[in-house]
Amino acid sequence: MILPTYDDVIDAANRISRHVHHTPVFTSAYFDRRVGASVHFKAENLQKVGAFKARGAMNAVLSLTDEDASRGVVTHSSGNHGQALANAARVRGIAATIVMPHHAPAVKVAAVRGYGATIVFCDQAEREAILTEVQAESGATLVHPFDDAAVIAGQGTASLEFVAQVPDLDVIVAPIGGGGLLSGASIVGDYAGVDVVGAEPDVVDDSYRSLRDGVRHPATGASSIGDGLLTGIGELTFAVLHAASRTVVTVSDEEMLDAMGTVASRMKLVIEPSSGAAVAAILKYSDAFHAKRVGVILSGGNVQLSVLGGLPAT
Repeated sequence: MILPTYDDVIDAANRISRHVHHTPVFTSAYFDRRVGASVHFKAENLQKVGAFKARGAMNAVLSLTDEDASRGVVTHSSGNHGQALANAARVRGIAATIVMPHHAPAVKVAAVRGYGATIVFCDQAEREAILTEVQAESGATLVHPFDDAAVIAGQGTASLEFVAQVPDLDVIVAPIGGGGLLSGASIVGDYAGVDVVGAEPDVVDDSYRSLRDGVRHPATGASSIGDGLLTGIGELTFAVLHAASRTVVTVSDEEMLDAMGTVASRMKLVIEPSSGAAVAAILKYSDAFHAKRVGVILSGGNVQLSVLGGLPAT
């Protein structure tokens, strides 16, 4: 197994620079007081397709040979990676097929269709099996949502920008589902001397247990408001994070929703529940971040308006 490197992240940054946003960093005196730290928020919710996934998918698609690209691309996704791959395929002028679970948020389904991709629906537990069938029939090139070195390198460009925008960060906190974003952050963190901490829902705590035990545990199969964090940690991403001795903390769905509401009311930014996991983590475990320069990656902002209407007021 060949792990992606810092040089791969640099190459990815050069490759995708014309096709993704250099997202801003925001601060909040309110969060500084709540956490007792200097907190900085990297707004990947303002990224193209509304999530950091634009980076990894674009790097992977632009890295394909002409022969591989000519067969089109395929993946499975609850939404953000699907949107990102559909957009990247459109940029390169190739076909994309996205295998999506039936429960995927309607806003994400609509976006995937809007980018011109074909959607194949399935049950959550059938994603890998249906993907295999679709790929066998079409001959399309698989761009995995997280267990792909080019995808991980692309996701790492978010943290590469972050450490350049905010010098002397002590720690970067990011959500983890499959682990692409956190693995990319870990690669950059190793080079820049920045700690990296993941956050996931407590009902889908496979990443927390895997990194704690040093053995990759399967996904729990449980449901959470953080729909982008339901997949289990990948083989490649686990290897990256385990080698760097990274840790993951867990938060409840209620804490994620509260974090979303707080970000909306205090910072006027719309984030999705998966992003809320990282924000909830710095609030719940504030003692661990006290007096540090903390970077939080707001991973995405693709959320149903009906969810926003039910957020707690802060």
